Amino acid sequence: MPETSFQGQAVDTAPASAAFLVIGIPGSGKSSVSAGLARRFPLGAHIEGDHLQDLIVAGGRLPSPEADLEADRQLLLRARNASVLARSFHAAGVVPVIDDVVVRRAHLDFYLEHLKDLPLRLIVLAPSAEAVARRVAERDKVLADDWSFLDEALRTELGGRGTWFDTSAMTLEETVDAVLAKG
Repeated sequence: MPETSFQGQAVDTAPASAAFLVIGIPGSGKSSVSAGLARRFPLGAHIEGDHLQDLIVAGGRLPSPEADLEADRQLLLRARNASVLARSFHAAGVVPVIDDVVVRRAHLDFYLEHLKDLPLRLIVLAPSAEAVARRVAERDKVLADDWSFLDEALRTELGGRGTWFDTSAMTLEETVDAVLAKG
């Protein structure tokens, strides 16, 4: 194997043309849409909030319907880490697509502060409660709690923020096409 030198090799190039934050309640299609969206670019990265949470292998606390300050702190930690990755990919010419459950104004504002100065597109996936229930029942990933109550919080606290898509009757490809068409 020939010896290779990385001396002088630039990681950062021309910045990416866009960055995306795809939000919605559990079961709204965030991960599938985000992965599909990232694949549409010559260089795209899917940054999944749940996977960042999984990096905490000791003492990890998942959000729950009950108040839990440590779980809330870890939720913001994962948002900060997703933002750091997005900034790094963006600087290297890779379009970052973050997906995370974001339904509260304070959580969204935290993300927006950490992603400021990027050409960010906020995408809100908001299928009907019935469509979400059907998707959750059909998926391999089992949710520990019923999170359907978050739909009201999403619509109340984040209404008017970002570009909203009711994907109840849309396929994955149709949703990705619609997101790109709103560009």
